[in-house]
Amino acid sequence: MNKSTVAVIKTTPESVLDDYRKLTKMAKMGDFLDSGATTILKDNISWHLPMPGANSTPWQLEGVVLALKDAGMREIVAVENKTVVTRPRYGEKQNKYDIIYNKYGIPVLYNFEESDMRWIEYTPKSKLNVLPRIFPEGIRLPDYFFGKNIIQLPTVKCHIYTTTTGAMKNAFGGLLNVKRHYTHSWIHETLVDLLKIQKEIHTGLFAFMDGTTAGNGPGPRTLIPVRTDYILASQDQVAIDAVAAKMMGFNPMDLKYIRLADEEGLGNGKPENIELVGEDISKVNFKFHVGDNFASKVGDLLWFSPLKIFQKLFFHTPLVKVFVAASDSYHDRYWWKKHGTKIFQQWKKESPWGRLWESYR
Repeated sequence: MNKSTVAVIKTTPESVLDDYRKLTKMAKMGDFLDSGATTILKDNISWHLPMPGANSTPWQLEGVVLALKDAGMREIVAVENKTVVTRPRYGEKQNKYDIIYNKYGIPVLYNFEESDMRWIEYTPKSKLNVLPRIFPEGIRLPDYFFGKNIIQLPTVKCHIYTTTTGAMKNAFGGLLNVKRHYTHSWIHETLVDLLKIQKEIHTGLFAFMDGTTAGNGPGPRTLIPVRTDYILASQDQVAIDAVAAKMMGFNPMDLKYIRLADEEGLGNGKPENIELVGEDISKVNFKFHVGDNFASKVGDLLWFSPLKIFQKLFFHTPLVKVFVAASDSYHDRYWWKKHGTKIFQQWKKESPWGRLWESYR
């Protein structure tokens, strides 16, 4: 497999919009998208609350929209998804995506609304690792995604189940319905399967990753925001995740989803097979660590310990509502009120990125 290119820029709040446009050229986005096709923006709402580092940023969205328009991509549409623990419409407003979509006339569709798209059965051409076993009744995908470009918009952050999360994980919400939690015990293999599917159904695939404020600790929600000032772009979803993982202080090939994708030829996870353009990040190491929170400890028991034999009882029956309520209580009612609001307010006051956030009105 040929080397993959990942573009990296160290940016500032004053230059970030122009820097996203520069990334486009450095990573040669135009070579990998169909200019005649609709382009889907798949933002990342890990949490509907505005936790710094957890979600796509408004400047990430705006910079990418400007870059796409520069490249002559006329039809741009945002697609949102929901999970059992996130509220997309609320998240759009809380994270200020609606300001960008309204400013540039970007329509927003929802993969859970029948009026916007239908879920149809799909038979993958590739041999998948786990999805046929997890969903024996058939793999269903949103019909709107077929024949369109997609831009994944993750952030640089840690994740309690996958150590890091990025472009590959960002497809999780768009391509799997609200039963996607069935896959957690096989999350690494699932991400590899989804990348295979993306390569089959999309006319083009690209990613812009925002690391202006990166997320350390037990993400994707209860994070420790760290100012890092980097943004990245690549057509290779494996490579961009590998570079971000290395910047965070992890060996990319120690992360199962990256290693499996590399071994199956879906992208380059080994640093020696990735050409970096832009910043010299050879000595960058944020020294991140994942750690645990209440949710991860419960998840480790239910998804990865011998107790996983009871998954169908816990998560395929109405009992799942108990776990959804528990997650909501822990994250929204306890952690956000006790820790998150203080972190958010301090970030807005002290970080230049928080002050840029405040400027979006």
